Amino acid sequence: MATPEQAQTLRGRLMSADCPSRQVLRHVSSRWGLLVILALGEGGQMRFSELRSTIGGISERMLTETLRNLAEDGIVTRQDHHEVPPRVDYTLTPLGHGLAERVLGLGAWIEENIGEIVRAQRAIAAE
Repeated sequence: MATPEQAQTLRGRLMSADCPSRQVLRHVSSRWGLLVILALGEGGQMRFSELRSTIGGISERMLTETLRNLAEDGIVTRQDHHEVPPRVDYTLTPLGHGLAERVLGLGAWIEENIGEIVRAQRAIAAE
């Protein structure tokens, strides 16, 4: 584990199998990681239930695990308001906002090009 001083100057090498950036890449590029980042990037601060209803098909367990991983990576922050009933809000950190800017572009590209992508998939499947 890097010291705080080393962490400031640490540079990732994604192509290196033993680089810690690989774990972050797994968290961010996972099916649910990308969707959580997209949801928070577009929606701002959200509660767990809002995230779950926004991200179709995600289970409670997977959302919990994804949020935990993204929080450990410094991308998402969790704010527990210590109320009854429980109220917990999730939001992107400044680091997460920088990532969301890039991910939102990817999401927009996919949505804009889905017709062409589906046609290509069908053409390959028909071969």
